[in-house]
Amino acid sequence: MPNRALIVIDVQNEYFTGQMKIAYPPVSATLPNITTAMRAAKAAGIPIVVVRHDAPQASPIFAQGAQSWQLHPEVAALPADLLLPKSRASAFEGTALREWLAARGVDTITVVGYMTHNCCAATIYQAGDLRAEFLADAAGSPSYENEAGKVSAEEIHRTYCTIFHSNFAAVASTEAWLAAVQEGRALETDNIYLSVRRAA
Repeated sequence: MPNRALIVIDVQNEYFTGQMKIAYPPVSATLPNITTAMRAAKAAGIPIVVVRHDAPQASPIFAQGAQSWQLHPEVAALPADLLLPKSRASAFEGTALREWLAARGVDTITVVGYMTHNCCAATIYQAGDLRAEFLADAAGSPSYENEAGKVSAEEIHRTYCTIFHSNFAAVASTEAWLAAVQEGRALETDNIYLSVRRAA
């Protein structure tokens, strides 16, 4: 039986009403799944870590004290075991998260929140010896455009979910995760070899 912790990453107003609106999947779908996962975790005795990104007050995004920096009210209203400020992408970098999880015997992190390809990805990649799970319908991305190209939010989210599941995290729906929690079983990743062979 996995000893899980739910890591709720950066569910802040910036992604809803600020400069960094999540486009896919829509927040109208992902936010209810995030709060459903939080309520289920609480009921199952799974520790909940709510992560908040803090930027300097002069920053155009996540400026500490600004309305856009605040946690979304629906997440802020739910109980959490740890509120974890961070200033970098990964919830592990520059924080005491790893030690906090180790003290509670956690061996599996379930990641939800924003953005799929940035803070969620960095946290998953730095999980180390911890198993990782990622709830694809409880996370999301905006679209990007820069000198390297233009990519839609749907492409970003789908690509990262596929990459995660090949090696880094078991990717599942919130519904599938709820069933796994109820049954006391782990979610399984795929593997790189089979992921490549299927596409060949």
